[in-house]
Amino acid sequence: MNCLFVNAQDIEDIDSLLVDRDLDNYSLRLFTNFKANKFSIQNDDYKARFVPNNRHGLGIGVANRKIIIDIAFNIKNANKEETKKFDLQGVTILKNRHYTNLYIQTYKGFTAKNNFDEPSVFRDDLRSVSFGVNYLYTFDDIEFSYALLKAGLAEKRHEKIFITGGVGLFTGFDYFSSNSSILTETTNIYFNEEADIKRYQGVTAGILAGFISYFKLPENITATVNFMPGMGLMYKKITDQEGSYTPKHPMLFKLDFMVGLGYNFDRYYVSLTYSNGLYTTHFDNDNRYRLNLTNAKLAIGYRFRSRNN
Repeated sequence: MNCLFVNAQDIEDIDSLLVDRDLDNYSLRLFTNFKANKFSIQNDDYKARFVPNNRHGLGIGVANRKIIIDIAFNIKNANKEETKKFDLQGVTILKNRHYTNLYIQTYKGFTAKNNFDEPSVFRDDLRSVSFGVNYLYTFDDIEFSYALLKAGLAEKRHEKIFITGGVGLFTGFDYFSSNSSILTETTNIYFNEEADIKRYQGVTAGILAGFISYFKLPENITATVNFMPGMGLMYKKITDQEGSYTPKHPMLFKLDFMVGLGYNFDRYYVSLTYSNGLYTTHFDNDNRYRLNLTNAKLAIGYRFRSRNN
């Protein structure tokens, strides 16, 4: 029989890592969020966009210094078709210098829009899958925590202004498919035959650089701004009405940015964050592809006990 022995110090270390025993740090929070994975096909003159429905949500959560647990429910419009989705996006800082952003998204059902005045159409057969990781190694120790900012618990020891740069890597997978062409009979006349795409998949890896920052403003307001451009190589496979092909242009360009604001007053706090990831690449034959990942959240929290700031 195998026996498992756990050192008392190990239990204490795990407890200190995961459990916050200070009730002053706990808060109940209400929030609204906005999440979307949308993409487009475009040439020099025209653009066809594919946008999900029910992008807004409402939720409730609990936060402390160690963890934030938010549970959201999508707001569904009875007059619009439903997009079925799973959308996970998060940011963490590991060991002071390792900024990591992760996203995992699956969507089914998009509204097909355009910039040439053709009617919008909901496509319930159109699905997409995207997941990836962005990693930035910073030149200086990061002197704040995004979790604390979002929970209204900014540290008093923080400097009024903190800015650091860094370099890093990113990787990801992107896919969309439909039962027929993503373009309809009324919209395909604005594009060439190679844009009549039924399925696309791409795998990418590349390098990025950028900066992250934190500001202490008057009246208990805090702010953060991140900016991270990058470029990489992408293997792409496209299936259209005639068969499959691999585009000759391997380059992919990306731009990620995030802004955040926080306000603290006695037992109350307000947290607002907005992030956007933009990825663009070439499908050859004058067709370009753009993926846009958006995540915004507004939270209002009430602490169980007052903090003396």
